[in-house]
Amino acid sequence: VSEHIDCGDNIIVVNASKVHVSGAKSEQKTYVHHTGYPGGQREVPFAKLQAERPEEIVIKAVKRMMPKNKLGRHMLSKLHVYGGAEHPHTAQQPQALSIQSKN
Repeated sequence: VSEHIDCGDNIIVVNASKVHVSGAKSEQKTYVHHTGYPGGQREVPFAKLQAERPEEIVIKAVKRMMPKNKLGRHMLSKLHVYGGAEHPHTAQQPQALSIQSKN
């Protein structure tokens, strides 16, 4: 029996391809993962990940802030990230949440 106390809403993030990082992070930042095989450590640079799968950048950033337990994994399943402005959730009538930019 899996009991979760989470009562949060689903979050839809659009335009993930427009994510900017400060300083020299776009050239220096790398994402590391392991395939599970011996010698299987892989590094993907930020610029390559942003060009190929920009939604992964947002997902990884949010995942690392979540609690590392069942509740954190359940909350992360309610996150939907899209690289462009289009998303298939219009039937659920999502409400926009504006976030002020520091530019």
